[in-house]
Amino acid sequence: MRIRGSRATSDAPLALDSGAGRKGLKAGALGMVSSVAIGMASTAPAYSLAATLGLIVAAVGLQAPVITVLAFIPILLIAYAYKELNASNADCGTTFTWATRAFGPRTGWMGGWGIIVADILVMANLAAIAGIYGFRLLGYHSLANNRLWTTVAGIVWIIVMTAICFVGIEVSAAVQRWLLFFEMAVLVLFAVTALVKVYTGNPRTAIHLSPSWFNPLHVPSTEALTAGLLAAVFIYWGWDTAVTVNEETADSTRIPGRAAVISTVLLLITYALVATSAQAFAGVDSAGIGLGNKDNAGDVLSGLGSAVFGSHGPGLFLSKLLILMVLTSAAASTQTTILPMARTVFSMAAHKALPSRFARVHRRFLTPTWSTVGMGLASIALFVLLAAISRDVLADSIESVGLAIAFYYGLTGFACVWYYRKVLTRSSGDFLFKGLLPGLGGLLMLFLFCYAAFDVYADPHYGATSIDLPLIGRTGGVTVVGLGALMLGVVLMLVVTREHTAALRLQRSLLPHRLAPQTAVEPASRYVPADSRSGVGGDWFDVIPLSGTRVGLVVGEVIGHGLLAAATMGRLRTGVRVLARLDLAPDELLARLDDLVGQTAKERAAAHGPGGARPQGDEALGVACLYAVYDPVSGQCSMARAGHSLAAVLEPDSGVADYPELPPGPPLGVGGLPYQSMDLQLAPDSLIALFTDGLVQATGDLDAGLRLLAETLAQYRRRPLEELCDRAVATLLPGPANDDAALLLVRTRMLSEHQVAVWEWAADPAQVADARTAATGQLGAWGLDDLAFTTELVVSELVTNAIRYAGGPVKVRLIREQTLICEVSDTGHTSPHLRHAALDEEGGRGLFIIAQLAQQWGTRYTPTGKTIWVEQALPTGEV
Repeated sequence: MRIRGSRATSDAPLALDSGAGRKGLKAGALGMVSSVAIGMASTAPAYSLAATLGLIVAAVGLQAPVITVLAFIPILLIAYAYKELNASNADCGTTFTWATRAFGPRTGWMGGWGIIVADILVMANLAAIAGIYGFRLLGYHSLANNRLWTTVAGIVWIIVMTAICFVGIEVSAAVQRWLLFFEMAVLVLFAVTALVKVYTGNPRTAIHLSPSWFNPLHVPSTEALTAGLLAAVFIYWGWDTAVTVNEETADSTRIPGRAAVISTVLLLITYALVATSAQAFAGVDSAGIGLGNKDNAGDVLSGLGSAVFGSHGPGLFLSKLLILMVLTSAAASTQTTILPMARTVFSMAAHKALPSRFARVHRRFLTPTWSTVGMGLASIALFVLLAAISRDVLADSIESVGLAIAFYYGLTGFACVWYYRKVLTRSSGDFLFKGLLPGLGGLLMLFLFCYAAFDVYADPHYGATSIDLPLIGRTGGVTVVGLGALMLGVVLMLVVTREHTAALRLQRSLLPHRLAPQTAVEPASRYVPADSRSGVGGDWFDVIPLSGTRVGLVVGEVIGHGLLAAATMGRLRTGVRVLARLDLAPDELLARLDDLVGQTAKERAAAHGPGGARPQGDEALGVACLYAVYDPVSGQCSMARAGHSLAAVLEPDSGVADYPELPPGPPLGVGGLPYQSMDLQLAPDSLIALFTDGLVQATGDLDAGLRLLAETLAQYRRRPLEELCDRAVATLLPGPANDDAALLLVRTRMLSEHQVAVWEWAADPAQVADARTAATGQLGAWGLDDLAFTTELVVSELVTNAIRYAGGPVKVRLIREQTLICEVSDTGHTSPHLRHAALDEEGGRGLFIIAQLAQQWGTRYTPTGKTIWVEQALPTGEV
């Protein structure tokens, strides 16, 4: 069974859907090997070691190897968070999508912004490195020191790598596999050669390996340990690209998460090996090739190349090869930085958190178009801007990347804990991998972020620049750039999420704030908005009191999301309430509502000129709705539906929830078959569940969702309805869902025979006195003698009119509940109208008097005629 209808879509190549795996990217293009290669290549192992190893040694000295191991711990913890979250929702938006699901659209948007900031800032540095090393490889050292030419070369590198990403993920993966193979081969050759020379050639700077290098207790101070960790964490960053391309990976819920963990472990082995061998060969002195030499801190590998391999013959070739390796490492990382950045922006656009043009997919290559090209252009613009301002600003902006990394990594760890909070006690494995490890990773990242931003990087003597801030004073440029970039995201977030905030506020204001107690049923409800910025939709529910203690139950679903959907929901909910007060049968109410929707659509089409094209914003067409009326006197429930809506019914003694086969009806405004009602006879304490498809389609399998709902209702049927609602939502929506969901549960009641009295009289004027006497006697039995006079007047007037104008038998029914209800039914189909009688008219005053005495009154039509009902408030103390 297919619940979701499809809407007309534009010919523009936009993302097909915002759901995971349904955006139109090329599914199944990557396997485990390619995913691991992309995850490792994104970290640029050779370049990361060249640029960071000197900084680590400067902070901790001989303990550099153990720092690379300790930095792996929070990375591994966050990798498990990625793995668990990806298993539940393999969306290329990663942190953006997961944080949105866990904490809401604003927090999610900031998570996506953190990824964008980190990637764009590092792209500027990678481009500069690619330009510098390209000229060094070719022997043009003067050009390598020329800002203009290195900027031009960096721009060319960005363009080339963007083009590779644009033409297909498979091409990108193939390039990454070869570049990574070359890079790892040269790194291993360098490490092995260095260690061999340490123990055979005995270079002047050599130090034999010592177990103390791997003892963190030998680190000079806590400050040194933290500074070293801050530098070392950066060399692991990038492995999450393996998860970002999840929608293009085979078995997208398993392989990307495993590839992320595997790539971090392989990086640990690589970094520990190279750091140990380089330190053993060069030592940690502050002069010469020593790793502590500040002049070489930005690139320790180039200086070590000729020392390890030699400067003549094959050694010269291998030294050049080492420079080429750093160049290809930066190039590979440039490409794999574009991949996650483009796909994060693509996912944010698909979820309407960014302009929709960024969700376009190339028809042939099945890659993001605007997001790939746009992020390439943004990287070029920032690179040129920073290079033009100052190399010092460029250097500080690169170091500030660590703040963005710690921010979105930590947010992912906390999102995993909160997302799975309801299942952490299910098993020890769930507690460990979904709760404890990601939570510890988030806390460690939070500590690193705060310590770096407000202590280390905030020091005006740290980095290349410092800025005098109002009220704060002189602050390090790294902190200013890093926090400034994130704060810019806060401003943009408030702008782009304002529609979601307004739509959610509108949706909440239009839904019932609380369901009023009803005689006929005990109600409970839940509404769960979707996770994305566009997630606030048009799902609604309502409980409408009707005449004769009956109650109307309704759920509906407007196709679409946002303000238009919420406003359309409010319009339709109001229409249903108005029509319900006319006491229409369910099929007739849907027919009237269908006319309303169709007429509105025609008016809007006419406003757009000849041709009657449907306006893009008309959300009412295709609405699904189910309306039911339950009568607690007879126990009969009548239902009709428009569209795909379903209802679950559970009899009190059966223990099995059933989905009645309601007669099919077309969605509202579409036209087609007429609507039909179906009558069910329900016992007291029966459960009725009305719901929208967002509740049962979160698992991706409609039948499985319906089965799970039925099992939940049956298992907890004797629990309070509020608890049963919570159980159903927790079971079917363990985390926030892609679509909003509404659930309305009611437990039926029936009035006892002592609360209802019924008589039937022949159409004889002499029977009016008998009707008055019977009604008065029943009121005496109920202890309502205070209402005898007004009730006698009501019965006399209504029965007299029925005999005079309708003919046929007349039925009188009294119902004593929260009010006293008097109903008179006849075979006529003409409703009386309230009017002011003229002074010379003999009739027309009786109904006017009744209206003044009654709390409310009205008419409802039945298959055999009509019923006029009058409600009177019970005397104080009788309610």
